[in-house]
Amino acid sequence: MKRKKLIILGCTGSIGRNTATVLKANKEFFEVAGISAHTDESSLMKFSETFGVKNICLSGRTPSYPGINYTGEDGLIEMIRETEADLVLNGIAGSAGLASSIACLEAGMDLACANKETIVMAGELILELANANNAKIIPVDSEHSAIWQLMRGFNKDYIAELILTASGGAFRNRSIQSLENVTVNAALAHPTWEMGPKITIDSATMANKGLEIIEAHFLFGIPAEKIKIVIHPKSYVHSFIRTIDGYLYSQISLPDMSIPIQNALSWPDIIPANFAALDLPGVALEFQKLDKLKYPIVKSAYSALEQKGAYPLAFNAANEVAVASFIEESIGFTDIAALVEDVMQMNWPGTIESFEHIFTIDSEVRAKTIKMIEKIR
Repeated sequence: MKRKKLIILGCTGSIGRNTATVLKANKEFFEVAGISAHTDESSLMKFSETFGVKNICLSGRTPSYPGINYTGEDGLIEMIRETEADLVLNGIAGSAGLASSIACLEAGMDLACANKETIVMAGELILELANANNAKIIPVDSEHSAIWQLMRGFNKDYIAELILTASGGAFRNRSIQSLENVTVNAALAHPTWEMGPKITIDSATMANKGLEIIEAHFLFGIPAEKIKIVIHPKSYVHSFIRTIDGYLYSQISLPDMSIPIQNALSWPDIIPANFAALDLPGVALEFQKLDKLKYPIVKSAYSALEQKGAYPLAFNAANEVAVASFIEESIGFTDIAALVEDVMQMNWPGTIESFEHIFTIDSEVRAKTIKMIEKIR
C-alpha cells in the first residue's frame, strides 16, 4: 500500500483516540499532516508530538501552547485548505463538522466521514460536491462501513433491504414508564461502545439510529422503506443486507471502532489487523424487534425522510439542542423525542438550495427548539 498523508479532525475525541491506536500500529502506512481539536489543547499537543504533526488547529479557543498555527473555526477551514493530504478523517462531533467536510471535498480530498451529520444535513448536496471534485466519501460509522463493504458485491437493484443493528443503548432492559425519571449519568452508561456524551445519549434515545437511517438513504440510494432496524445487544453484527433472492449478508467483528477506522484509512487496500479478532466458539447472536413505542424518535427520522427537503437537517438540529439541554438537566430524557417530533410537525422548506441555505435553516430550527425548551422549564 502506498503511504498516505492524513488530516485528522477531532483528534482528541473518541474517534480521534481510536484513530491514534490504528496509526501507532501502522506507522509505515500513514503520515499525519494536520490535526484539529476544539478545546482540549493538552491532548492536541500530545497527539502532535506522537505523530510529528506540523499543521495544528485549535478551533474552539485561543491557544496558550506554542506550535499551534491555526485557531478558530476559520482557522480550521484554512488548515484543511492549506494542508496537502490524501484523506481527511472527520471525527468532529455534531453539526459543527459539516463546514470541514465541505472544505475537504472542495479541495478534492477523499473524506473518511465519522461525522454522520455531514450526510444527514447536506444529503444530495454533499454527494454532488464530492462527485464534482472527484473525491470519495468513505463511511466510518460501523454500520455504514459494513453496508458499504457488503454492497460492493451487488448491483443496487438486487438489494431488498438494509438492516441496521442497534445495541439498544443504556435503557434497552427498562420499561417505557421508567424512562421519564432517568438521570444523565444513567443515560451516559453505554453497555457496549465507548463514545462521546452526545452520541451516547443518542444511543439511549435511538436518535443515532434515526440519523443512521437518513445517512444510509443518502449514501447508498436506498428508499427509507427498505431500511430497517433490529436490536442486537452484543453489537457483533454491524449491519445486514438482504438480497431479492432471500439471502442475508452480514459483517461481523468485535465492537471496536478501530476496525472501521482502519478500513476507511486504508481503502481501497486492506492492511493487517493489530486488534483482537472475534473468537466464534461461544458467541451467541441474539436479535430483538425494535420497540417503536419505547423509541418514538425513530418514527420522526422516517418522517424526516418522507417529507424530504429541510426535514432531515431539522431532525438533527432539534435533537442536538434537546440532547444538550438534557445533559444540562434542563429537560427530561423523554422530552428529547417529544421535542424532535414537535419540530417535525412544523413547516420547513421542501428543497435545499445551497450550503448557505442549510446553515440558515439549521439556525432557525435551533432557535425554535430553544424557545420550546424554555416553555418546558
